[in-house]
Amino acid sequence: MNNLLQDFIIEDYIKSALKEDIGYGDITTDFLTEESEEICANLVTREDGILCGSHIFEMVFKILSPDMSVTFFFNDGDEIKAGDKIARICGSARFLLNGERVALNYMQRMSGIATETNKYVKVLEGLKAKIVDTRKTTPNFRMFEKYSVKVGGGSLHRFNLSDCVMLKDNHISFAGSIKEAVKKVRTNISHAHKIEVECDTFEQVKQSVKAKADII
Repeated sequence: MNNLLQDFIIEDYIKSALKEDIGYGDITTDFLTEESEEICANLVTREDGILCGSHIFEMVFKILSPDMSVTFFFNDGDEIKAGDKIARICGSARFLLNGERVALNYMQRMSGIATETNKYVKVLEGLKAKIVDTRKTTPNFRMFEKYSVKVGGGSLHRFNLSDCVMLKDNHISFAGSIKEAVKKVRTNISHAHKIEVECDTFEQVKQSVKAKADII
């Protein structure tokens, strides 16, 4: 599952997040601590849930300093209970305080998505239906959110607009009908791409079947 979050890609996102948060310097921490001062801190959860984002959490501190040590006692996808000690971080007090909020923001959001996804996945246990994610993601956070859905037991839909044709109400309205929309798109796309139609009514489902859409 880690192939969804390749280090050489996500590193730029994390660096951008750190730049946004630290700006020209953490004027609280930088004037309060010395570079040589070291501390250790425990990461403890306040709620039950599914852990997600451990690698991202660690990477935040490793980008600030390769000497930072982050030890996790749980893995992504593990169930955690309120009060569990999830990880221990040791190293420069300055870098720990510089990066804590960015690291927590990633892990809290990702764990929240994994936890919420898992609730719905459990409801469907024993059925053929699947919980599938959406492209309605937070800008510049898509890969992290999709990874979180996967960790929570959900399935992935398309990653971006080039993955798969998805005809929605606006596309259908523009083309004039489902039949015309499918026909026009089919003429132009690669044979490797599928056509999906988003339906609101049973009548649209019948039209999509007749137009030979691949997915409804």
